[in-house]
Amino acid sequence: MRVLVVGGGGREHALVWALAASPLCRAIFAAPGNGGIAALAECLPVGAGDIGGLVAAARRKAIDLVVVGPEAPLAEGLVDRLAEQGIAAFGPSRTAARLEASKGFAKALCGRHGIPTAAYRRFTESAPALAYLRTAGAPIVVKADGLAAGKGVTVATNLQQAERAVVEALDEGRFGAAGAAVVIEEFLEGEEASLHALVDGTALLPLAGAQDYKQVGEGGRGANTGGMGSLSPAPVLDAAMTRRVLDEILRPTAAAMAAEGAPFRGVLYAGLMITRTGPKLIEYNVRFGDPECQVLCARLKSDLLPVLAAAARGQLDRVALEWHDRAALCVVVAASGYPGSYDKGSVVGGLAAAGALPDVEIFHAGTRRSPSGRILADGGRVLGVTATAPSLAGARAQAYAAVDRLDWPQGFCRRDIGWRALNGARGKVA
Repeated sequence: MRVLVVGGGGREHALVWALAASPLCRAIFAAPGNGGIAALAECLPVGAGDIGGLVAAARRKAIDLVVVGPEAPLAEGLVDRLAEQGIAAFGPSRTAARLEASKGFAKALCGRHGIPTAAYRRFTESAPALAYLRTAGAPIVVKADGLAAGKGVTVATNLQQAERAVVEALDEGRFGAAGAAVVIEEFLEGEEASLHALVDGTALLPLAGAQDYKQVGEGGRGANTGGMGSLSPAPVLDAAMTRRVLDEILRPTAAAMAAEGAPFRGVLYAGLMITRTGPKLIEYNVRFGDPECQVLCARLKSDLLPVLAAAARGQLDRVALEWHDRAALCVVVAASGYPGSYDKGSVVGGLAAAGALPDVEIFHAGTRRSPSGRILADGGRVLGVTATAPSLAGARAQAYAAVDRLDWPQGFCRRDIGWRALNGARGKVA
């Protein structure tokens, strides 16, 4: 098969790494790719948001399967456009992608079909939203309704923070069209986790559980980011809890989408809070999480390519997945200043030394390769240093050992990825 992976982040590097290893993969391309992906795939100068350019590239390169990494092109209808040209794609239609593109849509679907989630209200004007906040109190969560690159969520510990989040979104336009509406929902107590499942419109195939660390600072402090680290398996998602998530959340959602005329194909990612009364949905993503994809790919024993192709073709009932009985942990190394403003263009050194450690993969998230071959920082999240080991403690030690071999003074990372799981702590993971 000739495969095109859309995107240029750490998630896409992990997907390219896994797909390129398949004996079924005859050629692999990425659009636009990054400095690390370029070592495995032919990178095409087409942005992930250039829908017409991506369709044209898929035709020009005679692509058999397009694997869409980011959410934005899914929400813009890339899969629909490819289908019009007879090109198979892994990912949902524009209509089905509303599960992530509109938090209000997802919450309303949960309400109609009895899927457990946090209580919420949706607002398009600040005055009633602020009035509701004064009634509801804090802690409380304010979310931009649309796609905001993982940065549209405020977990407000006091009323002032919540009010500021509403004003920034609705009155000041901080998130553009994505913040034209906000969802205000109850603050859930518990431990966060995520469970991905492949869906082909009817059949559903769960992946291994994972856990993401969203906030920029150690101990779950600071601003929300796209993710500063991840691990798999997630201890909180034991076999019994995984069954509950599948039976109470993921399978009912897939059935609801089909019943409402928007059957879902692709990967359905449930961001969860495991509360004292059971799992509740925080939000849906309609693509692999980043950096959860890195640890899932590192643990996957099966060939990924035929499984994604089966999902795209409505044939998931013909495949199965096997996982290595090992733990994986990913540490994101980001540019100083992230998730705020940061500089680009600094040289990222020590990659060969870091990657030479056993059972370590360095997934590039925001890099480019200079004409001389040096790797330069070109984004906020720059690297995903991922390690596997028989135990989570071993994977954590190996990942940080690799981080310490990097030579990039302009970067930083959280030093506490995995600490809750290792210490048996319960409570919000951030």
